[in-house]
Amino acid sequence: MSTPPATETTTFADLALRPELLEALTGLGYEEPTPIQREAIPPLLAGRDLLGQAATGTGKTAAFALPILQRVPLGGGGREPLALVLVPTRELAVQVCEAVHRYGRGVGARVLPIYGGQPIRSQLRALERGVDVVVATPGRALDHIGRGTLRLDKLELVVLDEADEMLDMGFAEDIEAILHDTPEAGQTVLFSATMPPRIDRIARRHLRDPVRIQMGREAAPGNVPLVRQSAYVVARAHKPAALGRVLDVEAPTAAIVFCRTRDEVDQLTETLNGRGYRAEALHGGMNQEQRDRVMGRLRAGTAELLVATDVAARGLDVEQLTHVINYDVPSSPESYVHRIGRVGRAGREGVAITLAEPREHRMLKAIERTTKQRIAVEKVPTVADLHARQLEMTRAALHESLLEDELDRFRVVVETLADEFDVMEVALAAVKLAHEATATGGADDDEEIPQVAPPKAERGSQGGRGGSGPKRRSPAGGPAGADGADGAMTRLFVGAGRAAGVRPQDLVGAITGESSLSGRQIGAIEISDRFSLVEVPEVMAEDVIKALRGTKIRGKKATVRRERY
Repeated sequence: MSTPPATETTTFADLALRPELLEALTGLGYEEPTPIQREAIPPLLAGRDLLGQAATGTGKTAAFALPILQRVPLGGGGREPLALVLVPTRELAVQVCEAVHRYGRGVGARVLPIYGGQPIRSQLRALERGVDVVVATPGRALDHIGRGTLRLDKLELVVLDEADEMLDMGFAEDIEAILHDTPEAGQTVLFSATMPPRIDRIARRHLRDPVRIQMGREAAPGNVPLVRQSAYVVARAHKPAALGRVLDVEAPTAAIVFCRTRDEVDQLTETLNGRGYRAEALHGGMNQEQRDRVMGRLRAGTAELLVATDVAARGLDVEQLTHVINYDVPSSPESYVHRIGRVGRAGREGVAITLAEPREHRMLKAIERTTKQRIAVEKVPTVADLHARQLEMTRAALHESLLEDELDRFRVVVETLADEFDVMEVALAAVKLAHEATATGGADDDEEIPQVAPPKAERGSQGGRGGSGPKRRSPAGGPAGADGADGAMTRLFVGAGRAAGVRPQDLVGAITGESSLSGRQIGAIEISDRFSLVEVPEVMAEDVIKALRGTKIRGKKATVRRERY
């Protein structure tokens, strides 16, 4: 029996790109295209419209930039642009423009970013001299089109990058107006991290028989997810302390902390700086010069935390970012997807952490259903956890010093002390001083943060009718799964919901009546129109499934199984 031949690795040369582009990619150290580049570049080179769903970090900028540059004549074209890329924010406009310039250096491509907050005279002069590719925010692009300074007559390709973000920011009418003015024979390309109905409507109106591509986040070697997702349920009064504790334990290289409001951003930034962190605020109340200064500090490493609102952080791409922290649960699963898309890039594992109040627990479940990924709910680190982590960091720092540093100049100190004390005692004193000099934290580090259990059960599902109904709590008020062997919980799918008249008490009655489980061992209950989800102890899951399969709920038999992710 013969072994099937191994699949050959696709290279950029296999994509039929021009020599100047291949040379630029080689110089940048790019070895092979990412999946979205392999899928998108051939149809774009063939002149097809394209609708792509891709998260940040999948390589989509090169996926549309390289086909654009393939069309640019050597040394540049005429005065009018042949490609227009629309992006939601000034920061993303600059990033895309820099990327196109790097890829197209050997071609001689002329690239111009156009956005608000920049002197319009310099934009007018550049447009007058002639450009090949314009990367613009919708509002400023429409302004130039109205002035007659940005002509679209020779346009061959339009790209909508981060289309869902642009719609969320209120650019829908501007985008429609711009697309209405583009030549009918040109190509239209749309990339979006999510595909809400509004995106589909734009695609139907403006894309002709598009190639559809859907890309998830790439997995690291060994199929390890690139983003480790977890959450902590904590009362609002203890959230600042809990955030500090989590940051102390995680020790991020650079992190974005998302808040809902400007005031919350300012207050939390002040609190974090008071704890000894180097935190910077970023929100809509800041002018462009202030925003640039903040981003410069983060990229230079003089700041380690960026505390921001969603609107202010849109389009940001920070290479050294390791953590995204949701100080509040995002208002929608789509927002969560956008936030965590900023980490876990280039094969490095990122971390996404959410601080959820008990009432926000249902939103975590909604996000899990949308992303089809589990968000592990963990206990807030204790004082012991923090001290253990700090000692480990001290040990790691000393280990690195022993391997790399020149230590001979300190030998006389150790030898002098060794005449009076045991060498082990000298070492312990030195470690103590090193540990006290590097340990971080605030005055609350010796205070335990109360552990809060999520609601025991919930009536209805997030966003559904009746979702604000009363919550069922355990008689003892203990945490879900308190009587389980190890507290581990799992969710069961029950194929009957609100449409069948199912209520939380029906599910509790059926489970407790047909299995050995007690009411206080049952966790959260979520009821949708056609199905329900019930949390039960992992060790009892199979017994509960067998018991429910043999009984009726509201007079009808229902499918019962473990929830699929």
